[in-house]
Amino acid sequence: HGEHEAFSHILRNASGNIKRKVKELFGASMREQELRDLCTLIYYPEQKLEYLKAAESDVSNFYAVTLFRLIRVLQSVSSKYTRSKVRKALPGEFAYIIQELLHESPSDDDKDAYFRRIIETIISTGQADEFIVAICNVIQRLSIDQLHVLGDIFDRGPGAHIIMDTLCDYDRFDIQWGNHDALWMGACAGNEACMANVLRLSLRYNNLVTLEDGYGINLMPLATFAVETYGDDPCTGFEPVIANNDAPDAKTLRLMARMHKAITIIQFKLEGRIIDRRPQWDMADRKVLAGLRPDLGSVTLDGKTYRLTDSNFPTVNPADPYRLTPEEENLVNRLCHSFVISDRLERHIQCLLSHGCLYKICNSNLLFHGSTPTEHSRKSSSTTAIDTPERNSCTT
Repeated sequence: HGEHEAFSHILRNASGNIKRKVKELFGASMREQELRDLCTLIYYPEQKLEYLKAAESDVSNFYAVTLFRLIRVLQSVSSKYTRSKVRKALPGEFAYIIQELLHESPSDDDKDAYFRRIIETIISTGQADEFIVAICNVIQRLSIDQLHVLGDIFDRGPGAHIIMDTLCDYDRFDIQWGNHDALWMGACAGNEACMANVLRLSLRYNNLVTLEDGYGINLMPLATFAVETYGDDPCTGFEPVIANNDAPDAKTLRLMARMHKAITIIQFKLEGRIIDRRPQWDMADRKVLAGLRPDLGSVTLDGKTYRLTDSNFPTVNPADPYRLTPEEENLVNRLCHSFVISDRLERHIQCLLSHGCLYKICNSNLLFHGSTPTEHSRKSSSTTAIDTPERNSCTT
């Protein structure tokens, strides 16, 4: 759901696999704080390295001890792969040196001096920082053999585009599409109802960063329409959900509430069109605008009448509630155009299509986004289990 920082952390720690490996290797020889520091160094090498160096009186010794430990971790996580696969994962500038260290064991007396001399040379030439960062990144990469993403990359959180940038540069992953991913795929393809739903969710969760900064979606037409149509309407029932302390100012919140209401009504209308085109879907009960009576302050659903908390719907014609006004038609066309011409969105959706599917079978495990119990499954009391794949897989 666009929480890119949490997603990045899962990748960096390989869903806890790196911590387990470090404890297996050093649990009996290192204190708990040292274990935590080493793990954090592997996850965030640039930031943690500066912090650890500042607390050391003998930096050369710190470098030597740290490099020996990191090489042991790298030897362990790379042992399951062929040399060819490990070589492809190594950074070009340090590939030869890392290969030498991986295949020379300091426990061998004949090669101990050679191993230590390599470490000393790295330190004396001032390359220790860059080398530590390179090894940590390789450990992260080799700790995950295959990344399984079980859907819902988009919506709510502000960094779906950042997650997709990461995935597009990742070479060993697959995606089982979620319902939110499908909405963005539809919006990119020009589906009006999907586009409206994407906008509504983004406005509901105070997430315009992905739309505007991430994909360059022009929201000015929607803002202008909302102000002109609902300028005197407080739209209190459409205020966005604020999930953090970085709340917009009161004026921006009022504008977002009006935009939210405007796109919600448009979404109802666009979905009503689809329902009418596809009677075989048997979704007529979803056409809530058909029972709307703003003049009476009520709505009738499934034969039961409810009181409305908001009766201001200036764009809804009671005689033809699902017809878009000319202004709404123009707005929908402009918004769809903005989605369709976004190069970055197109690239990300192509990535979803080329690496994704509705399900995947891996190691005899069925991976899919979600399921709804059916009448048959309830009667038979069957259970569907999603097992974590092999140890060096990361499922999110």
